[in-house]
Amino acid sequence: SSAPYGGSEIGELHKIGSRLKDKAPDDDQAWFDACVQVADGVRAHANKFEQGGHRYSAAHAYLRACNYYQMAERFRTPKDETALTAFRAGVDCFHRHVALTDVRIEIVEVPFEGGSLPGYFVHAQHAQSKRTPCVVYFDGLDVTKEIQYMRGVPDLIKRGISCLVMDGPGTGEAIRFRGQYLRHDYEVAGSACLDWLEKRDDVDAKKIGIVAISLGGYYAPRCAALDHRYAACIAWGAQWDYHATWKKRIEAQFKTSLSVPGHHISWIFVVDTLDQALKKLEPFKLDGVMQKMRCPFLLVHGAEDEQIPLADAQKQFDACGSKDKTFRVYTAEEGGSQHCQRDYLTLVVADMWNWFEEKLVRA
Repeated sequence: SSAPYGGSEIGELHKIGSRLKDKAPDDDQAWFDACVQVADGVRAHANKFEQGGHRYSAAHAYLRACNYYQMAERFRTPKDETALTAFRAGVDCFHRHVALTDVRIEIVEVPFEGGSLPGYFVHAQHAQSKRTPCVVYFDGLDVTKEIQYMRGVPDLIKRGISCLVMDGPGTGEAIRFRGQYLRHDYEVAGSACLDWLEKRDDVDAKKIGIVAISLGGYYAPRCAALDHRYAACIAWGAQWDYHATWKKRIEAQFKTSLSVPGHHISWIFVVDTLDQALKKLEPFKLDGVMQKMRCPFLLVHGAEDEQIPLADAQKQFDACGSKDKTFRVYTAEEGGSQHCQRDYLTLVVADMWNWFEEKLVRA
């Protein structure tokens, strides 16, 4: 589904699928090997294009290779050196994409608690003034800033909106190479991004929005509800009580819809047992937080989401204290009914970015 934004190509996906044809659905090693093998081949094409002086062909191939490397690594836990080598290859490919593409992308570091969080500042296109609106784009439980870029950023910037795509605590490079593990008080990272953006002379500090996907449906609303400098907020997939969600998953022995292996939750909190992970999850609740939101709020959710029930989404929306709030539910008939609209990515991206355009550009 990332193909419209440069993240995949059907022939390459067919190669991955062919390698998995006779493998068990839960064979994570087979998935890792197939994705890495195809990524290696696509990166070889990119290297050849770059050496031949064909920067745009190389840029596109590097972007796809990045996606395949990171899709390989996400199912390999605990993160051994083989996994981290694949992850580094993906980041390196994205950095080559940054160097060669005609999209203006800065590799940035946002100061954070004595260190920094890694991100990409993607410049607005068709800007109407020197200072442009900007959207802070966090990921979810198991995603990365590179994968998030391929979830619609090339379309967002065409609307005159810049985008700061971040690895927050618990995701991407932040957890793998910086020791920034998952934490419930995500507003600390959200406010750090605002502090950094306010110092830029090309960002309109009064028009900064925030969006995040999946578990990001907890991150983004918490950031916007607890720091009223945010001018608009999108929860791409609802959250309400993440502790209760994982309690059910553990009780079902992970025989339920998951986007990562079940033991990922222990790794992301750097704990040894599932009971310890559940203890860490206790504060991951939005009741008492959503009520504090004041900026415009959009909640998007799939009617057939198998990970987070529609009832939880309704609770989150009802609790929101904003006077300007919208709840968009995607049905099976129109498409986009699965978790975070993975079955119709272009539709939800268009709806979300249209909404940001209305709130940050035309308002």
